[in-house]
Order: sequence, then C-alpha cells, then structure tokens
Amino acid sequence: MNRLNLLKSLFLGVFLLCAVCIRLSAQNPKPFVIPELKEWQGKEGSFIPSDKSRIVYGDNSLKQIAEAFASDWKELFGFSMQVTDGKPEAGDFYLTLKNDKKLGKEGYTLSVAKSVTISAPETTGVYWATRTLLQICEQTEDHRIPEGKVRDWPDYSIRGFMMDCGRKFIPMTYLRDLVKMMSYYKMNVLQVHLNDNGFKQFFGHDWDKTYAAFRLECETFPGLTARDGYYTKQEFVDFQLDAAAQFVEIIPEIDAPAHTLAFSHYKPELGSKEYGMDHLDLFNPETYTFMDALFKEYLEGDEPVFRGPRVHIGTDEYSNKKKDVVEKFRAFTDRYIRYVESFGKQACVWGALTHAQGDTPVKSENVIMSAWYNGYAEPKDMVKQGYKLISIPDGLIYIVPAAGYYYDYLNTQYLYENWTPAHVGQVVFEEKDPAILGGMFAVWNDHVGNGISVKDIHHRLFPALQTLATKTWDAKVTMSYAEFDSKRQLLSEAPGVNQMGRIGRQKGLVYQDEQVLPEESLPVREIGYGYTVTFDLEAASEDYGTALFRSPNAVFYLSDPVSGLFGFARDGYLNTFNFRPYPGEKINVKIQGDNVSTSLFIDGKLIEKMDIQKRYFNAGKDSMNYVRTLVFPLEKAGAFKSRITNLKVYNEIAE
Repeated sequence: MNRLNLLKSLFLGVFLLCAVCIRLSAQNPKPFVIPELKEWQGKEGSFIPSDKSRIVYGDNSLKQIAEAFASDWKELFGFSMQVTDGKPEAGDFYLTLKNDKKLGKEGYTLSVAKSVTISAPETTGVYWATRTLLQICEQTEDHRIPEGKVRDWPDYSIRGFMMDCGRKFIPMTYLRDLVKMMSYYKMNVLQVHLNDNGFKQFFGHDWDKTYAAFRLECETFPGLTARDGYYTKQEFVDFQLDAAAQFVEIIPEIDAPAHTLAFSHYKPELGSKEYGMDHLDLFNPETYTFMDALFKEYLEGDEPVFRGPRVHIGTDEYSNKKKDVVEKFRAFTDRYIRYVESFGKQACVWGALTHAQGDTPVKSENVIMSAWYNGYAEPKDMVKQGYKLISIPDGLIYIVPAAGYYYDYLNTQYLYENWTPAHVGQVVFEEKDPAILGGMFAVWNDHVGNGISVKDIHHRLFPALQTLATKTWDAKVTMSYAEFDSKRQLLSEAPGVNQMGRIGRQKGLVYQDEQVLPEESLPVREIGYGYTVTFDLEAASEDYGTALFRSPNAVFYLSDPVSGLFGFARDGYLNTFNFRPYPGEKINVKIQGDNVSTSLFIDGKLIEKMDIQKRYFNAGKDSMNYVRTLVFPLEKAGAFKSRITNLKVYNEIAE
C-alpha cells in the first residue's frame, strides 16, 4: 500500500512538473526594444490593437502625451485611434500616473492583458512607455503586443549626443529629425555646438582665410552670424520647445575662449596674436565686453532664446604654456559659469582644469563637466573638486567623419559589450556613481570642406545612437551583440523619419517605372547607401543645370550647371562624371552608391567610380580625405527633354 501511494505521488509530481514546464514554455519571451527592458514577466497570449482601440488618459497632464502617441501610431501604422479621458475598456490603451519611488522620474510600468495599462510616477515615464509600445508594435504586421508586465527605468539621467554645427551647418530639418530619433530611443539630451572653425593648415596657414562660423542670428553684433547657414532666434526657440515636448533637452553651446575664430574674424582685436586667432585674447578687456553681450542676447528676459535649464560655455583646449595665461583661463571659466548662473541657468563646461592647473578658484558646485579627455581633466580629481560629470571619452565615442583619426564609425560591438558611462576613458567608477550623471557621444566635423554630407553624418550616427541609447539606459544588457545588431536594423529611425533612405526591408528590386515623365513626382523620396539605379536614356541636348531627379537633399544632373556633364550636388558640393551623351544616343545608365563611393556605368561599362579622394595641401605636408557619396534622389523628375524609360531601383549593389 505504501509502495502504491509512493508511485502515485511520484507520478503526480512528474505530471505537475511537466505541466509547469509546458506553462513556462508558453510564457512570452521579453520583447526586443531599444533600450532593453529592465524587467519582464511574461504571460500567455497577445494584445492586438485595432482601429476600435482607444487611447484613454487618466490625468489631464497626460493629454498631450496621449495625442502624441496617437499621432505617431497613425504615422507608423496607418490607422487612427480615438484619444479620450475617462475609464478604459477591453482593447484600450490606458495612461495613468501612479507613485512608485523605485521607478524614479523616468521609470514606468506596462501591463498587457485585455487592455494595455501604462503607469508612471511622472509624465516622462508615461511618454517613454509609449516609445516602448511603438517599437514592439512595429515588429509584426498585426502590431501585436505580448501579454506580460514591464518595469523599466534608466540607470543614468543624462543620455545624450553632441552635434558640431559650427564647422558644418546642420539644417534645422535634420536637427528636428534627430530629436525625434533620440526621443524614440529614450535619449534625452542634445548638445548643439554653435560655433567653431577649421584648421588653418587647410587654408594656406592664414587665419583670415580659415573657415569659421557662428550659427545663431545675432542682433547685438550684426554680421557675426554665418552667411552659409544659421538658425534664426525664433526657429531655435521653437526647436527647443518642440524637443521639450518630446522630453529631449537642448543644451546650446557657445564655445570660448578657444575655437573662437568666428569672433576674431568679426572683431580682430579679440584674437590672440601669441596663441592664434582662434583663441580669445584673455588680457584684452574687450573680450569680456564682447562675450558678456553675446551671452546676454540669448539669456536675458522672461522668454530667452536659450529656453532649457542648462547652457554649455565651452572652455576647452586653450593654451597652458604660461602660468599667467592659465590663471586668466581659469578666471574666464569661473566668470562665465557665474554669468550664466546669474540668468538662472546651470552651467556646463568641457573638462580642462587638469590641463589648466592653477591657483585661481573655479566654481564647481552645481556645475556639470563634460569629461572628454583625462589628460585635460582627470575624472576622479574633478569629482573631488565637486563637479558632476558627463562621460564622453574621446577615444571611445568621438566620431570625426573621414578624418583618419578618432573613429569614422564607432566600434559599436565594443561599446555594447564593454562600455558604460562609468567608464571615463581608462578611469572606471562604480556603476551609477552619483558623480556620473550619464553619457554622451559626439560628431565633430573637423575637416571643413571634406565633402561629407549630412546623410554621411547620419549613416555614422544612427547605429551609434541605437547602441549608446541602450548602454546609457541599462548598463547590464542581457542580449548578445550579434542578436542586438540584427534586430536593431528592423526598427524605424522614428515615426515619420527615414534619413537612411530605406525603401522596404528586402534586398532586390524595390521600385520601377516604365517611363519617367518630365517634372513627374515619384512616390519615393530617395534610396540610401547600398543601392543600384538603372534606366534607359534616349538623349536630347539638355540645357546646363537640367536635373534628372531631385529631392530636398540632393540633385542628380543629366547636365550639370557648370560643364553640362552627368553629375550630382548635395550639401553645397558639386561632383561631375566625365560623361555627356550625344543627342539622339540611346544608352543604358546605371548608378551605384554606397557609403564611400558613387559609380556611373554606361551600357554595362564603368565610366568612373568616385571614391574617397586624397587631397593635399602645403606641398603635400597635409592631406584631407574628400568624400563623394550620394544618397540618390528620386522625389521629383527634372524638366528634361530626353526620354527616360525602364527605371529600376534596387536596394543592393546589383550586377
């Protein structure tokens, strides 16, 4: 009897164990999103939204977020959901506020069953949760969300990026898209570097000829603003407000007292005769009069041009050859920290105070330091002095396009597997050390005139953004890099953003048109790197400047404006192929482009491959890589006389 009972017990135990195993195997795995979710409890089944679903908000402070969620949903998936307040029903999305000290200011919970409930202590967390949902939903055709529960929060409060707009003008249209992308991946700080200059060795070693730019409209000093591209004060205000609505803070940077050639071009007496005209003369009282007035224009008043809580004042890479210069530099840094604070802003500086050791005190309380190079600012010492740090180590997360030093493309695998904001160069802090506010990466457009386009910058920036969005939110990722890298490419850049020029996801033929008519509008804007475009051409004599296709970013010419050759222009650069068809000639044309070259084939024969060209200066002592790439425009056909037939666009380099 005892043996029989024992066998029954064993059988029952095995049965229950198998049932548990089956139950566990049926539980939904953690959804893939960027950044990775902190906690996931999977259940069985899925929630599938429809046009009958509603977005219901439980607090008036969430109305704007609910409307943004609805707008982004329609942009991504093509159908609308009603936005309303009140109580949710089955099939709805419900947004609510709920205290939870463990989640902090940006954390949230997400419960998915017969409805989807988002709750968070603050509105920021609710907004980030909607980003999570959009990413999950864009990975399946029916936008299904696996049932389960998410608890998610960031390890670091600053997760950001810095764009050098001084050496290369970055149009506001791109900056707005950049904010959308950052917001979609829960990055929350964009630093805009507003002034800088090129290197004089590429301009005949002549400071007067060396490129320099200040990118903001300026009424205090008429003529200071760059003529080849700038932001009006109103559009910069609107940009900051729009970014804030997406929970991205804009930190404007006016960099001084080095990198200031734009200021000495405007007013030569401000430049240092000893250390270079890209250094302000710190012994000249006019320097301080000028800088006071410049900052004041953007900081004063109840509604200043600089709207956010923080302003970056630069203060990097000034000479430290003489003690009196070092002391003046330290005094300058302290002065403008306090000056910015007098307008109610928190000051941010580049780390330079190890490089500029001295006796003059520099305020550290409530000051944020960008820790970029430990030889300029030793991180542990800066923390002892009282600074809070943003980790932005140059040797790991600086992109300098096509320069041949620093990174051209970041080593995203190394960063994903090894880096967190606690790693400031070779100095490593404890994870979530309160002295480390977070991490950023940067694009520096050092080589003015090197042919790099905004599209080239974006091609470098976007995979880094996805990777560092992950590592600044969650220091302990669980997914392998190979899986992450594969899955990240399936996500959009952001709702309504396609700077990469993707047409579909598949390789091969993605668009065709039997005949392209003059001035016809095509349903696709452009095709990004790794493309082939072919068509048959019955040539006519074309006027100089006749376009084949154009988009907002580029033009491909059948007859370029200067020499009447095949060619293309983007970002102010014109590149021409040594080819012009004879009137009446019938040919097949093929253009191929990737992130390093653009090639023209006629009747299957390679005419020219425009790859990266080495350009030399100063009798060969200095050189620069010149880039001739093209994201191919397709949006609008030109007013050509030729006959264009059999247009085919391939999402690959096709033979």
